[in-house]
Amino acid sequence: MADSEGSKVDPHTSNETPAAPKKQAFVPLENNPEVMTTLVRHLGLSPTLAFHDVYSLDDPSLLAFVPRPVHALLLVFPVTSTYENARRTEDAPLPEYSGSGPEEEVLWFRQTIRNACGMIGLLHSACNGGAREMISPSTDLSKLITSALPLDPASRAHLLETTPAIARAHASAAAQGDTAAPSADDKVDLHFVSFIKSANNNLWELDGRRKGPLNRGQLGAEDDVLAEKALDLGVRRFLKREEEGEGGELRFSLVALAPSMD
Repeated sequence: MADSEGSKVDPHTSNETPAAPKKQAFVPLENNPEVMTTLVRHLGLSPTLAFHDVYSLDDPSLLAFVPRPVHALLLVFPVTSTYENARRTEDAPLPEYSGSGPEEEVLWFRQTIRNACGMIGLLHSACNGGAREMISPSTDLSKLITSALPLDPASRAHLLETTPAIARAHASAAAQGDTAAPSADDKVDLHFVSFIKSANNNLWELDGRRKGPLNRGQLGAEDDVLAEKALDLGVRRFLKREEEGEGGELRFSLVALAPSMD
């Protein structure tokens, strides 16, 4: 029988729709080769590798300062309308990437954590190409690769969200650097994109905000990712589009994952 006084409302509940859970966010990573090197070594990359600034794409005397071979290039740039339009246009006809398993030519991570593009770029650089062979066994990075390989992209993204070692390493690195770290809630317009060479000699552009990894073309067996052909297919092509779309304004930095000079 119904209560004669009518239904009573529990004061600890509400008829309002609960707010969506707050999206996970990282403190933005400083664009600093020393910080990047410390982070990937902490996760398990060999100390024989390090990140180095690349000061020119054309001057041989400046390019000569970069140790070879270069296993990955990490391009850091402000997110512009040109980048966004090009991303949407190129991605529109492409299917959502669904690769997984040991036969996958590259290991690609979708970015779902806010302000984690720096970490995603570092993972793409260290977990692919020649650098992967220089990850120490039984480390956080080797365990991450083993866990991620059989997963589809959505499950890989969830793996990153729920791996404490990744969050701890990122937080430690973000607290370093030459400038005060911003808040995890700050809006940061810098983005990180990695270029790597696969075992099949293909140049891949790896960007966690895209639908999947992008094969930019075939390289020679002797080419690394700082070779002329690799630059033409990758970084120079990218920057030419940005320069033309932004009326000649071009802001970027480039770091290379290559042998350490220690």
